[in-house]
Amino acid sequence: MANDRTDSAWGTFLELGRPAEGPMHVRLTRALRAAVTGGRIASGSALPPSRTLAADLGCSRWVVTEAYAQLVAEGYLEARSGSATRVRAQAVPVPATGPADAGTRWEPEFDMLPGVPDLRAFPRRQWAEAVREATGALTWGELGYPDAAGHARLRQRLAAYLVRGRGASLDARQLVVCGGTLDAVLRVCRVLRADGHSHVAVEDPGWSRLGATVRAAGLVPVPVPVDGDGLRVDLLRHAPQVRSVIVAPAHQFPTGVVLAPARRADLVAWAREVDGLVLEDDYDAEFRYDRHPVGAVQGMAPEHVVLMGSVSKTLSPALRIGWAVAPPRWAAALAAEHVGGMPPPVIDQEAFARFLDRGAYDRHLRASRLRYKRRRDHLLGELAASLPGFRVSGAAAGFHLLLSLTDCSAPAVVEEAARHDVRLADLDDYRMARAADGAGPALVLGYGNLADQAVPGAVRRLARAVDAARLRDRRASKDGRAGEGAG
Repeated sequence: MANDRTDSAWGTFLELGRPAEGPMHVRLTRALRAAVTGGRIASGSALPPSRTLAADLGCSRWVVTEAYAQLVAEGYLEARSGSATRVRAQAVPVPATGPADAGTRWEPEFDMLPGVPDLRAFPRRQWAEAVREATGALTWGELGYPDAAGHARLRQRLAAYLVRGRGASLDARQLVVCGGTLDAVLRVCRVLRADGHSHVAVEDPGWSRLGATVRAAGLVPVPVPVDGDGLRVDLLRHAPQVRSVIVAPAHQFPTGVVLAPARRADLVAWAREVDGLVLEDDYDAEFRYDRHPVGAVQGMAPEHVVLMGSVSKTLSPALRIGWAVAPPRWAAALAAEHVGGMPPPVIDQEAFARFLDRGAYDRHLRASRLRYKRRRDHLLGELAASLPGFRVSGAAAGFHLLLSLTDCSAPAVVEEAARHDVRLADLDDYRMARAADGAGPALVLGYGNLADQAVPGAVRRLARAVDAARLRDRRASKDGRAGEGAG
């Protein structure tokens, strides 16, 4: 097999030592030997031609050929006529396996953690074409340090898309390109802190990383309960220290509820009363199945709402492309270089602008919506067959749903499922405070990155895990009662 490491050894650092430590060819031999045995030059790597290495080291070619010849004789290198001198395969020590392997990431057969899109459906060919075209089209000036607010063409294309597809109200000057939703939250919270804010309300249960990001910006996250109509907006008025709130109106994570129309109106009214700011996480807004599209709250009150979104759930989280649309009074501060991290690479921004411009993003979303709906319907059918009587909610949008449990605890099911090579999420893992509404145990089931053919097998193992957890909980309850009687 041909080895493709044709120049992997060319940039290796060689410690040649001082002239007093011996002739140059001896010191070079010693340095190359140490690089090979230390694993810094990989097995099969091609060494530079003797003339090239001699020029780099400022020595005669004879010095290099002598060093190579010595290491060939010792078995570290091999030289073939018409080919480069290479490191012999047996010369490089095999890395030892030991305790480090214990930290290997678990890759279950069925991964039902929420929040991951169908990565198999990423449009590789179209994206690669957009990147290639973007690389060729960018000017020399655009290849320099990027604008902290984002590339101008992407801001224009995104602004048009959000007005058209999300009912937003903005112009491109209000839009800042970020490295994802969390980057947008961090930027906004830093601006809020500089403006005198001290607390930010967050949905509970909710995405746990939001609270951590609020803390990282120096603010205090205040949990506000979520019920069947979404965020309890009325409770915001009981917290006078709060003048900003992070909310996902289109499809709340993890409950899956949609903020009711009356709550949306009340949220806007509250923001105007306190001269506050609503940080709208446009989570899962593109994926709705059994209801009409819900427009962005930002369109109702653009002067009091920051609309945040990303391609992490629509294309891939690996792209790290997100955005924040801020009211004019906040936009300039949000784009300041000292406020947040660097925007995504300019080439990727230009590629995404082209993706939007040619309609490829809309086509990808349409195909994804149909795919997720079919998978959701398949999952609901399998759950009804294998776990009859278990209530499912939050399935009208996105690619996760809530499965309420009966006669067993969620942690027990999660643990038993892991034994069956299934990864699950407990709803309580996303809570900041104990549930005040008496909500029972539930699982958050993600199906975005679950292959269609894997759905039946995943549900069968889930059902077995539920049965095992029920049995375990009954035994524990029985043992507990027996212990009380003995006492």
